[in-house]
Amino acid sequence: MVNTEKPTGKNEAKKLAVAPSGVPLRGSAPKPEKMKAENKAPVPKEEKKETPNQKSEISSSTKQSKYSSSKEAPKPIQKKPKVKKTEAVVNATSLPVSTKYSMAICRFIKNKKIVTAIKDLEQVVLKKKAVPMKGEIPHRKGPMMSGRFPKKASEHFIILLKSLIANSVMHDIDDPVVVEAVANMASRPYGKFGRVKKKRTHVRLVAKTAAPKKSKNKMKKENAPKGVPSKEGKK
Repeated sequence: MVNTEKPTGKNEAKKLAVAPSGVPLRGSAPKPEKMKAENKAPVPKEEKKETPNQKSEISSSTKQSKYSSSKEAPKPIQKKPKVKKTEAVVNATSLPVSTKYSMAICRFIKNKKIVTAIKDLEQVVLKKKAVPMKGEIPHRKGPMMSGRFPKKASEHFIILLKSLIANSVMHDIDDPVVVEAVANMASRPYGKFGRVKKKRTHVRLVAKTAAPKKSKNKMKKENAPKGVPSKEGKK
């Protein structure tokens, strides 16, 4: 008689199951070699420390590889040489000063050294020295006919002259002289209720190195016409 009953328990079913060659049955015990490999702890890999020289070499090699891939390498930055300036300039716009007074101060300052011009304007503020002016203005003491003491305008000009000294020092200008001093009328805004127009003036000052003074005898020789003997030659 052949037993046709199906196995009821799991253990009996595993015993009766047949597997192909080389394939372990499901739920069967692993081989001892695999158990040994699992029990072994993973060995940490030794990390190689890079010196700063090696890092710089690596970074340079990576940069070269990037530039080699591109069409052209970047051009080196060329610094432009500093151009030495021969003059110092100050521009002031819309100063709250009378244009008439500022024009008189410009004539008073021109062809003077900046330090002497500042001293003269300080004397004007103290009302010890007058600025020569044109028109029906009272006469003052000194080598002038008419003049005044424009206090507010001279204070503004002192500030401009001090900034002109700073610019001349920045550009290495020795013994700066005020070569150009110009005052022009600016756009005048209306006051309250549009009854009054306020005073506004543009001022421009330029300073250069003092030119060497020529003696009078040399000036006469240069200006004398050709072919005419000088007095020294006659003697």
